[in-house]
Amino acid sequence: MELSKFVKQKRTSAKLTQPELAEKAGVGLRFLRELEQGKETLRLDKVNQVLKLFGYKVGAVQLIVEENEKG
Repeated sequence: MELSKFVKQKRTSAKLTQPELAEKAGVGLRFLRELEQGKETLRLDKVNQVLKLFGYKVGAVQLIVEENEKG
C-alpha cells in the first residue's frame, strides 16, 4: 500500500480530520496534505511523527525486481 493511502486510511479510521491529525502529530497542515497526496519528497522525520501516532515508522523495504527488469 502506498504511504499516502496508508496515512489517509489510518486518519479516517481514527475519525480525525487533516487539521486534527496535523496538530496531534506536531506537523503543519500543508505537510499532512502533501503526505496524503503522495508528494515524493518529504522529510522522513516529519513522516515518522505522523506514523508514530498509529504505532508505525518508516523502514527499509527490499524491492522485488523482475528478471526482465535486471540490467
